[in-house]
Amino acid sequence: MQEIEYIGYAAGFLTTLAFLPQALKVFRSKKTRDISLLWALLMTFGVFLWFCYGYANHSLPMMIANGITFVLMLVILVFKLRFK
Repeated sequence: MQEIEYIGYAAGFLTTLAFLPQALKVFRSKKTRDISLLWALLMTFGVFLWFCYGYANHSLPMMIANGITFVLMLVILVFKLRFK
């Protein structure tokens, strides 16, 4: 079972890392014109639900990855709403 946990950590790390460049770019440039508000809303809420699912199933890899991704998505969403 532990090997499966490693796959979960690797998947979570990679998919979370994928959001980091976008969040940093938005944070630095304060420009979000090309980001869809609907995408940002749905993605933020979806990631939050994945975190809740991981919590309910006691899945640390899922909780860590989606917790961090949720914060990154909040940055993107807040900047999208603030700098329309």
